[in-house]
Amino acid sequence: MSERLVVIGGDATGMSAASQARRMKDASALEIVVFERGGFTSYSACGIPYWVGGHVAERDALIARTPEEHRSREIDLRLYTEVTEIDVDAGRVRYRDRETGASAWMPYDQLVIATGARPVRPPLPGIDAQGVHGVQTLDDGQALLGTLEQARGNRAVVVGAGYIGVEMAEALIRRGYDVTMVNRGPEPMSTLDPDMGALVREAMCGMGIKVVADAEVAGLRTAEDGRVAAVVTDAAEYPADVVVLGIGVHPETELARAAGLPLGQHGGLRTDLAMRVRGHENIWAGGDCVEVLDLVSGRERHIPLGTHANKHGQIIGANIGGGYAIFPGVVGTAVSKVCELEVARTGLREKDAQAAGLQYVTVTVEATNRAGYYPDAAPMTVKMLAERFTGRLLGAQIVGREGAGKRVDIAAVALTARMTVEQMTMLDLGYAPPFSPVWDPVLVAARKAVGAVRERR
Repeated sequence: MSERLVVIGGDATGMSAASQARRMKDASALEIVVFERGGFTSYSACGIPYWVGGHVAERDALIARTPEEHRSREIDLRLYTEVTEIDVDAGRVRYRDRETGASAWMPYDQLVIATGARPVRPPLPGIDAQGVHGVQTLDDGQALLGTLEQARGNRAVVVGAGYIGVEMAEALIRRGYDVTMVNRGPEPMSTLDPDMGALVREAMCGMGIKVVADAEVAGLRTAEDGRVAAVVTDAAEYPADVVVLGIGVHPETELARAAGLPLGQHGGLRTDLAMRVRGHENIWAGGDCVEVLDLVSGRERHIPLGTHANKHGQIIGANIGGGYAIFPGVVGTAVSKVCELEVARTGLREKDAQAAGLQYVTVTVEATNRAGYYPDAAPMTVKMLAERFTGRLLGAQIVGREGAGKRVDIAAVALTARMTVEQMTMLDLGYAPPFSPVWDPVLVAARKAVGAVRERR
């Protein structure tokens, strides 16, 4: 008899798991049913700011595989269908058709939870006014574009200065909006140390974005017609024709919580290395709804990124299909941009190292992305953390122009290999004047970190 695999969520993890399982087992051995509450599958949520800003011309360019393509591979994909309950003891899920309201139960042999994350939407006065948008799905992006096309003015306020907030601020500037960013922290990009975040703020101010730091949003003022009119903080009011929320996301795990499945301290599902939910042989989870092992600190973290989500799906599908695969963990690598400024980080920040009880040294170097004499050489700042006595690399942050961002991958590989900064100095990296100085900026930082470690021994 064939088994039935039920997947909750039809984006990166869910469809990767379904597709990989189908490659390994045909329909006679494995029936696959995917429930997706929205109208799109297998799309790049990370690309939404670039679609809104006009870098990407069409929404469908962000879709990697259409529902029809999935169905052609004998995957029973049901759009606009939401799972409302998981009955672990009976091995079944309750689902509801969002268009008709019809509801029913479906039994499963294997279950994949790929519910993703939800944007933080604090219960503030006016938060549900027309013109206030989170940006997490293609439907969200479409709704935002609709507001931008109908807006009566060109004043935009972005609440929050994380990756989405910064990228949306750039997108709105490109669309001709007067943009104010309101941030509760001292600097944008809290995934960086404040001294590196200050470089991002300087660049944003230079492109015309007003950055308001250390501001607590108290509510949103609405006009008589119900549309948003301003963002109100504890100290001032900022007029707005459109508001974008970039405050961050939480794991979407209410279904799992109600079903009694194990959650970590950040609210994400806890899984083993095979991405199986702990304590449940036939339930799997991956993507933005799970917590993962940080290979540097040894702690569980919630790191919502599409790179991890796709890998999780591949691993889950392989294991359900009869193979064997594991996800060892992450080092926390991320990269973004603000117009021409590239921003990247991997490993631990200073406060992460402190929280983990690690003794460390930090160094910061100024360099260029090319040989200094080569045309268009541009500045780059690299900050590096190393363990005080061992010299083990703990983290790196890079802010600079063209070619700066992807240099973080050097540090990401070194972190995964548990290299010391001294070992890093001898890495055989590519060199030519158009691409790098003879000593790459990452290696210059490693050399300086070696000296700092020796001084502290």
